[in-house]
Amino acid sequence: MEQAPSTLQPSGSVRAGSGSEEPPVPGLLRLACAGAVMAEALPLRVELALGRTSPELGEAQDPRMSRSHARVHHDGRRFWVTDLGSQNGTWVDGEACVAGTPREARRVIRMGDSLFVPSADVGPLMRCGVRVVEGFVRGPAFQRLLEQVARTAGHGFSLHIHGESGTGKEEVARTFHAQGPGARGPFVAVNCAAIPQGLAERLLFGARRGAFSGADDAEGYLQAADGGTLFLDEVAELDLGVQAKLLRALETREVLPLGGSRPRKVDLQVCSAGNRDLRAMVANGKLREDLYFRLGRPEVTLPPLRQRPEEIPALVAMSVRELSPELSAHVTLLEACLLRPWPGNVRELRVEARAAAQEALLRGALRVEVSHLGPSAGTAFGPSPSAPLEPAPKTSSPPPSRVSPLEEGERARVVEALRQHGGNVAATARALGMHRTQLRRLLERHGLSLEDGSS
Repeated sequence: MEQAPSTLQPSGSVRAGSGSEEPPVPGLLRLACAGAVMAEALPLRVELALGRTSPELGEAQDPRMSRSHARVHHDGRRFWVTDLGSQNGTWVDGEACVAGTPREARRVIRMGDSLFVPSADVGPLMRCGVRVVEGFVRGPAFQRLLEQVARTAGHGFSLHIHGESGTGKEEVARTFHAQGPGARGPFVAVNCAAIPQGLAERLLFGARRGAFSGADDAEGYLQAADGGTLFLDEVAELDLGVQAKLLRALETREVLPLGGSRPRKVDLQVCSAGNRDLRAMVANGKLREDLYFRLGRPEVTLPPLRQRPEEIPALVAMSVRELSPELSAHVTLLEACLLRPWPGNVRELRVEARAAAQEALLRGALRVEVSHLGPSAGTAFGPSPSAPLEPAPKTSSPPPSRVSPLEEGERARVVEALRQHGGNVAATARALGMHRTQLRRLLERHGLSLEDGSS
């Protein structure tokens, strides 16, 4: 699957994921330098003095950094930055430093046109680097997870992918398919949350002519995935009765279409995904316990984008170039993106980066700056932008991801998007980076209607 990958930083000779037991190496991630996006690890034993010609920075020099720009100190727990009287200043977590006064850094450091992210362990980046494969950006955490998925697929097991919305679950599912025994067969992706309840059985299991008024012979998703992989996204959204029939089909490997008298044999792998805790859904009566044991194990957890900062600059630069090859991402845009939590993860980041690029084009700018980025982009839900970066989880059972109620700012954003698109649900959902079914649920949950977007 990984054809012609590009690497933002050459990885070492250690195989990705092989050094999971090695002690952590605190340091900095250098993610941008003088307009170039990169992913470079700078180990920090105790202290680093950084400047334009520092040997630790190699050949990539930033002319806007002073020769002796700033000092970064690690006290064993926290990172401290002291500006050394630089000409263009040092910014820590979005605020300018006073020369000579140490300031704690938790998310991002800007020196000149260079960006650094403090990290409790730069070892994974040193070993794996960041790879761009078939248009997807994969940092160390993503690469290790894909290796685990490939091993699972090789044994022919089912797999459940847990992760927040927009983290890249379908990409993981496609890797599961590509590495499994059904790699030469079809990959059939089904968004269970978007299936109308009354049509679920027909769409999943197919139908025979005469099964209901106007029915013709039609195969369902399970028959279409025969010989390959069936990817069930948000599988817990299916009706309990449909879940029971799905379980039987998966257990017997036989599908009985609506109106049919003879089942059809199917041979397929099953990969499911969701952003909520399946065990909690079983406890709440939303998911059958027997279906959980068929689909919910083994499980992998895809960390959110805020735990993968080394991927963000490459994602932003890629999104900007897709809109216009002449545009470039300014360091202030990359810095702002690193500071925001991005509850919609990769999907939201790419949508907002393209929107910022479009705004830059409308203004006649040659580079996309922070002023072109929407003020609420990446900040509508979740922790505040000043929250520290969390380490990637080492267990496969994180707390359940739940969507918080819409804040007033987000409510206004939805209403404005509706207004801009004339109340068109599909267009509004695309603009907000979500599925139209999710948008309808948000409208209903918070008492909004399509008329709220009318002029």
